[in-house]
Formats: sequence, C-alpha cells, structure tokens
Amino acid sequence: MTRIAVLSDVHGNAIALDAVRRQIKAAKPDAILIAGDHVLNGPEPAAAVDGIRELESAGSMVVQGNTDVAVADFDYTAAFPWLTEGVPDSFRAAAEWAHEQLGDERVDWLRRLPAERRLQLEEMLVLVTHASPGSQTQGFDQALDASVVFERAARTDARVIACGHTHVPEVRDLGFKVIVNDGSAGYAFDGDPTASWALVEIDGEEVTAEIRRTAFDALTVATAISERGLAGDVYRAATVRTGKLVR
Repeated sequence: MTRIAVLSDVHGNAIALDAVRRQIKAAKPDAILIAGDHVLNGPEPAAAVDGIRELESAGSMVVQGNTDVAVADFDYTAAFPWLTEGVPDSFRAAAEWAHEQLGDERVDWLRRLPAERRLQLEEMLVLVTHASPGSQTQGFDQALDASVVFERAARTDARVIACGHTHVPEVRDLGFKVIVNDGSAGYAFDGDPTASWALVEIDGEEVTAEIRRTAFDALTVATAISERGLAGDVYRAATVRTGKLVR
C-alpha cells in the first residue's frame, strides 16, 4: 500500500502550514504532493515558501498555482482570466506586497515551479496539478456540470488527480478516475476555519482518500492580516477567521 498526503492553497499562512506539516509527519505518508497557490493573501509568504521548500528538499512534489503566477510575474490576465472587467486593486496590492516580501531568490523559485508533476506507482499514475489537468485556473468546482467534470478529468491518463484551487475539499470517484481536491491548507472557503488536506491510500487498483482537518490559530493569522493594512485585508482576515470567502 502507498499512502500519499496532498495539500495546497497555503496562501501565505505559515502558521496553518506548520500545523498541517506536523499532522502529515505523524501520518507517515510515502509521498507528499503540494498543489500550488503558496503565497498570496496571507501574512507570511516568505515563511510559507521556506516551509514548502523544506518539504520539497525532503522529496515532496510541488507545483505552481495561478496566484503564484500573479505574485511572481504580475501576469494578472493569466492568473485570473475570469476577471474580464479588470483585476481589482486589492489583488494587485496583495501580489506586489507578497513579491516584495519574498525577495528575488524565492520569487525565482516560485517562477520556476512546474504546472504539473506526475508520480508513477507501478501501473498507476498520479497527477498533481493546481486546478485541473492542463489548467491552473479551470478547477473542479462543486457546481460544475458533470459533463465538464468528465471532460477535464479525461485530459490526463492519470488514475488519481490531486488538486486544489476551489478551497473546498472534496473526493470524487468517477469510476475511471478519482479526483482528490484537498481544499486549502490556510485559506478555506467551506465554512470550517481549519486547514484541510487529504490522505490517499493506493492498494493495487484500489484508491481511497480521506479529507483531514487541522486546527491552527486562525485569530492570530487574521489579526496579522488586518494589521498589515492592504486594500482588501479586512475581507481576507474575515475569510481566515470564518473559513468562508468574504469579499
């Protein structure tokens, strides 16, 4: 049996990442997959990157998310293609602040991350991507039409698709594929103000996955965001505090 931990969407929340790392270490997985959106919005982007890079140095697979593109290169059209009427100033302010906090070396690391990684387990292929196969921005939203879900899942030969992006954890068994959306390890939208991640177990052809929740000091993180004083921080702080997207 192979056990795989999946996390994503830390969004600069180093306190949540540290708590998740402790629980993952206790679970003793064989592999760790980290599915992007590492730095934007939270109060500690540099510490978050450092923590993720420690995991990477120990063998974790790390990919880039859409907001990582915004922070690294300020390419807002690529990062937020659905914002057809323009990117809000609050998005730009947060991206520019995170870019400055990271410094050149961390930004270069963020910029060089691949969009996808693959883990081959004998006859089974596992894909880690931020949103969906072939896309950093087209996610597996819960309200998505089933035909679109199947079309996006069919873009890869992988049996297991590990992803994030929606900030709402979910495991979908499509029969021919299993989509493991771990949610968010730092900026949840499902009404639970804890960090979410996933533990996948693969035994031969059998795939099972479980969403796990990790408590962290959300009030401390929300206070740090509020005290930063960027445009939109009052909403970001409320999102961390409540586990619901506030805007």
